[in-house]
Amino acid sequence: MESYHRNLEKKLGVKFDNPQLLLEAVTHRSYLNETSKKGLSSNERLEFLGDSILSFIISHWLFTLFPDYSEGILTNLRSNLVKTESLAKIAKKLSLGSFLLLSKGEKESGGKDNPVLLANCLEAIMGAIFLDQGISAVKNFIQRNFKNLLENLILRGEFKDFKSLLQEKTQKINKISPVYKTIKETGPDHAKIFTVGVFLGKKLLAKGKGKSKQLAEEQAAEYALQKLK
Repeated sequence: MESYHRNLEKKLGVKFDNPQLLLEAVTHRSYLNETSKKGLSSNERLEFLGDSILSFIISHWLFTLFPDYSEGILTNLRSNLVKTESLAKIAKKLSLGSFLLLSKGEKESGGKDNPVLLANCLEAIMGAIFLDQGISAVKNFIQRNFKNLLENLILRGEFKDFKSLLQEKTQKINKISPVYKTIKETGPDHAKIFTVGVFLGKKLLAKGKGKSKQLAEEQAAEYALQKLK
């Protein structure tokens, strides 16, 4: 187990003061049913923590890197960086699948290559690094591993806001532009929630909600793009 920890730490580029945290980060809940080890927990709590830390650090990183980008563009970039597919890609580069502790059944069903399990494991590792080393260490880990992904997104032009991307797609395919209409407003004046629909002609493509019409339109455009894919 000691060599297992050293190999994993080498892959991550992080040496843990508390190896138990690292072990917990790679432990899927299915493994607990087949092990006699006492005091071992699944990585679900660390995943919860890591998810929040990742969103915060990516948001601050993008905010600092791109002072001229609008909220919509920053949101789009962050969404692309933290989605399951992106996390799974980074997890594979780190060979996390070979370190994941899974039940026999999960292994046989391809759990070590499962994008969701890999993404969850990566988030759990971020939570573990934060608890063991602090915010600076996890920030360095995230920026080191997400740098190439961010650069590729910029090169491919995937940094536009969802409304711009939807406009381009519908113009190219349908030769018409989407139209946004406010469907509903709820809540008091100081805390309204807007529901906006995006239409292509008379067809409702998707709905979005937000604390402003702009945010609701962005979400509606994002959902519409997902449907059109």
